[in-house]
Parts: sequence; C-alpha cells; structure tokens
Amino acid sequence: MQQTFYKYQGTGNDFVMIDNRQQTFDKNDTKRVAFLCDRRFGVGADGLILLENHPEHDFKMVYYNADGNESTMCGNGGRCLVAFAKQLGVIKDKAVFEAIDGLHHATVEGDIVNLQMLDVSKIETHKSHVFLNTGSPHHVQFEPNIEDFSIKIQGANIRYGEPYNEAGTNVNFVKKQSDTEFRVRTYERGVEDETLSCGTGVTAVAIAMHYIGETEKNLVHLNVQGGKLKVSFNVENGVYKNVWLSGPAKLVFKGSI
Repeated sequence: MQQTFYKYQGTGNDFVMIDNRQQTFDKNDTKRVAFLCDRRFGVGADGLILLENHPEHDFKMVYYNADGNESTMCGNGGRCLVAFAKQLGVIKDKAVFEAIDGLHHATVEGDIVNLQMLDVSKIETHKSHVFLNTGSPHHVQFEPNIEDFSIKIQGANIRYGEPYNEAGTNVNFVKKQSDTEFRVRTYERGVEDETLSCGTGVTAVAIAMHYIGETEKNLVHLNVQGGKLKVSFNVENGVYKNVWLSGPAKLVFKGSI
C-alpha cells in the first residue's frame, strides 16, 4: 500500500506528517511507524504525527516517537502540525486542536507558529536539577561545558537512572548566555538520542530558569542545535499560565512510500 506523507521540521526537530482524516492509517502498527521514522530504511524523522478529524475542534493530533510508540505531547510537533493543517486548508491562521495532554490554541504568522502549552503548577527543585512536566516530563540541569559534552551518553544515564527508571524522562542540559537567553541541548526518550530541538524541553527550561531565579523575564530566548525558539508566560500564584512556544515550522518535502 502506498502512503502519502509530508516531512516537516521545526528548528531541526523533524516529523513525518500523515493526513489521517479518513482513518486509513493503522495506528496499531508500531513497526510501520518505526520504519517510516527510520533514517536509513524509511523517510527519517524524530517522530510521526497523524492529523485527524475532531468533532468539536479544528483537528486532533496523534503523536508517535521514532521507536513507534504513541507518546506524550511534542511541542515542535504540535507547531509543525498546525503548519500542516494550514497547508491542507483545515485552518487559516488560528487553530484549536486536541492532543494527548488536552486542548491547545495556536496562531500562524508566516513561517512562525505560536503554540499555547499546558499550565505548569508543579516544579521540583533538587540539588543538581529541576524536574517538571510541560506535556512531557523534563529533567533540567546546568552544563557549563555544553558544546563538548556527551549528550547521548550522559542523557541516557539520567533517562534510565534513578528516580526515572523504565518510565524515563527527557533530559535538558543548559548553559546561561544572558538574563534572557539560554543554550539548550536535549536528549529525548523515544528517540534515545540528542535531537536538534525539543519544544516541550525548551518550555521546561524557560520555566525552570525563571522558577529558580536565573531570569526575571517572562519572555525567554532558547538557542538549540537547530535554531532559535522563544517561550513566554505569566505567573499567577506560583502557577505558570498563558505559556506560549514560538518558532519556525516548515515543510521540507512531500512524498509517497
């Protein structure tokens, strides 16, 4: 069976997009998802996303990690899916869609897609790191030698170690560049390697840096391997609300496999 797909990327975080409004894609076929994401034998991507109909909102997002398993929220994937929905004519410049973590609002301004993320109320501070969930779980820690650091080895050690174990976590290494700017590199579970960008990851970093006092600003710039992202938020009674992730989301190519 031939499968039409679209390849999108947001600051280097890349995804296979499939229009599944007619329910033609077998969502239980994890081997096929993993094959499509394979960079040598398939299309190649950090994840696969299905765009589906929703009875009340613009569309539904179904996200799979590169290993073939359905996963938690993906911020850059959500932004790319909004761009995909606009290309298909499902939306114009605004969207409301359902993902695994609930409803998300989004706006499109040219190549820039702005995505509203979850409110964050629970943040754990530890001696070596901060832990929080921004739609996906994230471990955040400083790494002054970030450019020469072994992200894959050290990230895997944390991802599989205590207290995360089998459930695992995403791991973000951070270097402060100014009061409003941070360098971020991320090890993603499900990909089991460093990705060029992670939307929920930079969202976690921005909130964590504000929470521990490394920035007083509510607009934070994040420099990732694949480009630049911005995160803005408001804080009300210790709860981070009106959280927005902003950055480019672009079509790379369309194909059939």
